[in-house]
Amino acid sequence: MEIATKILLIIASIGMIAVVLLQKGKSAGLSGAISGGAEHLFGKQKARGLDLFLSRLTMGLATAFFILSIVAAYVVKQ
Repeated sequence: MEIATKILLIIASIGMIAVVLLQKGKSAGLSGAISGGAEHLFGKQKARGLDLFLSRLTMGLATAFFILSIVAAYVVKQ
């Protein structure tokens, strides 16, 4: 049980790292300020949907990470 919990914890942490690195930064600097108006005017639905999906996936993986951390601490303690 302890090994399985640790393996799931490692998978959740690697997945969370990968998803966070795939997300686009909120501050794109001057180029983001210039192109931001055009994206707002003409719309950018495809990238927005991907950002929403990655955001929700990050929240799910973070929740799994914290729950698995608590479970692993409980299992190791016993």
